[in-house]
Amino acid sequence: PSTRRRVVVYTVRFFYCFHLIYVMNQFKHTLFFSFQLRRTYGNTCSLFIGPRPAVVTNGIKAIREAIVIRSAAFAGRPQNLLFNYLTERKGVIFVDYGPHWKEHRRFTLMTFKNFGLGQTSMEDRINEEIEHAIKTLEQSIGKTLNPQVVFYNIASNVICQVLFGKHYGYDDKFIRVIIHCYGETLKITTGLWGMLYNSFPLIRKLPLPFKNAFKNYQTMKDLVNPLLKEHKESRTPGEPRDLIDCNLDEMEKVYSSFSEDQLLMYVLDIHLQVINMYFNTIWLNVTYYYYYYYFILFIFFTILEQCQQINRVLGGKDQISYQDMPYMQAVIHEVQRVANIVPLSVFHCTTKDTDLMDNSATIEGNFLKREAFVPFSTGPRVCPGEALARMELFLVIVTLLKKFTFAWPEDAGEPDFTPIYGFTMTPKLYRMKVQLTK
Repeated sequence: PSTRRRVVVYTVRFFYCFHLIYVMNQFKHTLFFSFQLRRTYGNTCSLFIGPRPAVVTNGIKAIREAIVIRSAAFAGRPQNLLFNYLTERKGVIFVDYGPHWKEHRRFTLMTFKNFGLGQTSMEDRINEEIEHAIKTLEQSIGKTLNPQVVFYNIASNVICQVLFGKHYGYDDKFIRVIIHCYGETLKITTGLWGMLYNSFPLIRKLPLPFKNAFKNYQTMKDLVNPLLKEHKESRTPGEPRDLIDCNLDEMEKVYSSFSEDQLLMYVLDIHLQVINMYFNTIWLNVTYYYYYYYFILFIFFTILEQCQQINRVLGGKDQISYQDMPYMQAVIHEVQRVANIVPLSVFHCTTKDTDLMDNSATIEGNFLKREAFVPFSTGPRVCPGEALARMELFLVIVTLLKKFTFAWPEDAGEPDFTPIYGFTMTPKLYRMKVQLTK
């Protein structure tokens, strides 16, 4: 302990309950809170989140040392008691570092690759889903609409094609209920009620809001179980149609760690990451990038007009490529940087005793090298769907801006940029006006 105190600067620890409330209140202003800690204590400091000590690391050098150079030592996941009860410690994204996680992550990467992640086949699926979104937006020409539903459905349906091999209508009960349950559950598990559940055993039996998280998870299980049963009855062994079939093939192997319970949580886990980003894995949910993208473009009309010169840039090409559109790439990059969707990244924990980086109060200038931009994290826990996220983000934005103009309604007043803190930082609900591009 004495050695650790010489290395890490500790913030003041308040009385337990007050400290918990203090931290939750500060998390509502996550970026400013992080800047204040760094300015006061340097690149490496610590605080208590409830009863648990946490080390905060700032600066690209310190971060890379922790999750790249010493990756194995920092590749763990801090275990959330409420979330563990909900998921039964199964899945892949939130599972702690170890042989089980390695096996299932390897399976996830290989399956995504086999089903065309980052290749033409996945691009075709995204473009197919964009066509459904275009039809929905065309029905709102000259009107205002809440874009949340459209963009949620794009993200959800793309991953549904990988998981279940099927597309769902935007009014389908499965999509609506899944999205609602995910959103509500994440607010509970990552909010004050989740922390209270984890910290005070005596209140866990009381009928408080965290009970809704258990109801939501049971509802999602009831929706997904029939799909798993249908796949088991209709599949042809050795000829997988989607990720579920691949998982069922693995279950038939001798000494396999794959099981039906694991598959159920695995499907919910993967789907969850596309619906709502979890501090850094969540890097995948492009829905929130859409939100911030349109919020910023509503204000900076010159950027919007420049981005919408797509037809001139493409010169009649049917295929869209990154090389043809450097300005669009720059806009997407800047929106991701400014929006800072997951400001605290995904929480890591150490898998063994390790050294901490030397503390330094030096603050870099405004210029950051390109290596400092890591929206999908890095190291062993790098987002497995980074290629899908990048492709989907680029194709959706370019295709929609090519066809539509999105404007801030004249009677809506000025937009409120104050984010809503949860699993990710998201903008408040808003409505936008849809027009055809001239």
